[in-house]
Amino acid sequence: MKTVTLYTDGACSGNPGPGGWGAILEYNGTEKELSGGEASTTNNRMELTAVIRGLQALKEPCIVELYSDSKYVIDALEKGWAWGWKKKNWIKSDKKPALNPDLWEILLRLTMKHELHYHWVKGHAENPKNNRCDEMAVAEWKKLKG
Repeated sequence: MKTVTLYTDGACSGNPGPGGWGAILEYNGTEKELSGGEASTTNNRMELTAVIRGLQALKEPCIVELYSDSKYVIDALEKGWAWGWKKKNWIKSDKKPALNPDLWEILLRLTMKHELHYHWVKGHAENPKNNRCDEMAVAEWKKLKG
């Protein structure tokens, strides 16, 4: 299996508000940048969308080194929380509904196709690729804000 590195970030102006996401796929010295946005969304939905779109861009099962500054995404995947929410019909351990089950469904399906290794990075810090994803995400929501 190929090993691909995926950097992702989401951003939102207001929560909810116009949002954007950015992803960078890196394989064998080649990079591909992806980005998009939604007129009315939340930061967490954009964080999830960035990972989903990055994984969807892969044409075959891969080992994926995922870098994200979203504890929400990394912890829910790495610690298995999202699988627990799904098993309990999208109810969390505190008996509150899990947010974004539509996106989690898609993401969980994608995690079964690929072998993911999770890396949390501090946002707006010294990871240039994460910072680039943030720039793309912000540029996308700015387009929508008009």
